[in-house]
Amino acid sequence: MIRSHETLVDDQFGPQANAYVQSAVHARGDDLDALEAVAARENPDRAVDLGSGGGHVAYRLASHARVVTAVDLSAAMIDAVQGTARQRGLSNIETCVAPAERMPFDDASFDFLGCRFSAHHWRDFEAGLREARRIMKPGGTAVFIDVVSPGHAEFDTHLQTVETLRDPSHVRDYKASEWIAALDRAGFRVRNTQTRRLRMDYPTWVERMRTPEPHRTAIRSVQRLASGETSTYYAIEADGSFTLDTMQIEVSACRARG
Repeated sequence: MIRSHETLVDDQFGPQANAYVQSAVHARGDDLDALEAVAARENPDRAVDLGSGGGHVAYRLASHARVVTAVDLSAAMIDAVQGTARQRGLSNIETCVAPAERMPFDDASFDFLGCRFSAHHWRDFEAGLREARRIMKPGGTAVFIDVVSPGHAEFDTHLQTVETLRDPSHVRDYKASEWIAALDRAGFRVRNTQTRRLRMDYPTWVERMRTPEPHRTAIRSVQRLASGETSTYYAIEADGSFTLDTMQIEVSACRARG
């Protein structure tokens, strides 16, 4: 049976919804603190957490926005976000099940958007960014955070290979230059960017996604056979843990030309 990409994403993440709510790498981090600081500065009326996953962006935004809408393709993820929001007493979080490329909101519905570790799963990256711009008010602020490819061909091949073996719903980790160009085409103006290094604990990384044992074996084989330069770049450790690149991009939604 051939599954659509959307079904594949839902199958991968739905059963692991609670794991993503509890995931340390998703629940905290300097990037999440920085995103919240931008939201506190902007004090938005309506904010959206695009590709909400475990809802960690939505929980942070709830302290600074009148209403927050958490959007995710996985209904199970959204159920987990709803339950966690209730437990935390966050009554201003709404939810919506939808793909990033097709959201059921009117144009210019939000004045703030947060999107963290989601875009590399989108079936159509540029369509998702265009849709994000469509639902944003002109002049509104968005913060995108994701894993980025280092660009070097050998390092890129290694990254995409282990990502796909671990999670077949992975589409691509884009280069920083690809992000900047795609955001510009979608109608965003880049204000600033910040790069960080993020260590992934291998046992937790594969357990969170229920990676099958043959795929785990393949990942470890790819790591062991990597060149010295690749192994050094990703700081591959004896147990398979490694370090990768992430980027935070703060943008504003351009006003229509005319």
